[in-house]
Order: sequence, then structure tokens, then C-alpha cells
Amino acid sequence: MLRLLTLAALLAPLPALAHGAGAHVHGVAAGLLHPVGGLDHILAMVAVGLWAGLTGGRAVLALPAAFLGGMALGGGLGMAGTGLPMMEAGILASVIILGALVAGATRLPLRVGLPLVAAFGLLHGNAHGLELAAGTGAPGYALGFLLATAALHGAGLLAARHLALLPVRLAGGAMAAVMLAVILL
Repeated sequence: MLRLLTLAALLAPLPALAHGAGAHVHGVAAGLLHPVGGLDHILAMVAVGLWAGLTGGRAVLALPAAFLGGMALGGGLGMAGTGLPMMEAGILASVIILGALVAGATRLPLRVGLPLVAAFGLLHGNAHGLELAAGTGAPGYALGFLLATAALHGAGLLAARHLALLPVRLAGGAMAAVMLAVILL
């Protein structure tokens, strides 16, 4: 397992490499592709789905919706030229925390989980939104990255619903471990 985690960390793009793509980023296709261009984004978005699936009940829809709402707001702020402080560190922390929540099969009240997930979505959305100025294909790009995010949430949710608890929890632990490795390497 340690070899697999080390290999994944070495082969994966660093979180900062997924951001700052510049003016060539525009339209739905670019938005659809962007979230899958960085390991940090993929892991966080799948982790939200995994956690929602493990939690069950209203969380199945509420947690992904909170992330998407935060992401839309953060994207709008970024497209308007407003960057959030400590964005990259917060994105890394989001993967570690979400991975740990999945690994522990932690059930938090929605009044705690929803703002947490929305804040993580805000950070991830801000990174996406900073990629381009409003008016340069921004609506299509935003639609694309929100659809891709929803699909990644759905993948995590399906995995949590159809896999045994142990592999899902191990996946959460691996997500947190990979981000810790990225920070430490």
C-alpha cells in the first residue's frame, strides 16, 4: 500500500499545477476537463461523494449540493478577480480532512458538515474562477466545471453505495495520505 501511495504521489500533478492555466481556458469543454486536471480536485470531489454515501439520508444530496454551491460562489469571486487567502493550502487541507472523514466513516450533523463542505467548495471554485476573466467564455466554463464536479461527486457516491465499507474507508485514508505526501515531499 505504501508503494502504491508513493507512486500515486509521484505521478500525480502537484495541486498548484492544476491552477493558473491562463487566458486559453474558456467554454464548457475546458470547464469539464479542468477539475480532472489536478489530483487535489479529483480527490476532494470524490471524497465528498464518498462521505455523502457513507452518511446517507439527506446528506446524500445535501453535501454535494453544498460543495457545488460553494464552488459556484468561489468561481464567481475568482472570475471577478477576487482571490481567497490561503486558497491552495485550504484546498490541500480539504482533501486531508475529507479523506479523514471518509476513513473514519464520520457522521457529523448536517449543520456542521454542510458549512465545512461549502467552504471547501468555495476554495476549489475560487481556484477554477481565477483561471479566466468574466466574459471570456466564463458562463460555459463555470457550467463545465460544475458538471464535472457533480459527476465526480456521483462517482464517489456510487462507490460508497456499492462497495463494502472497508475499501471505502481505505480509499479515504489513501486520499488523506496522498495529500500529506504531496505536502511533505
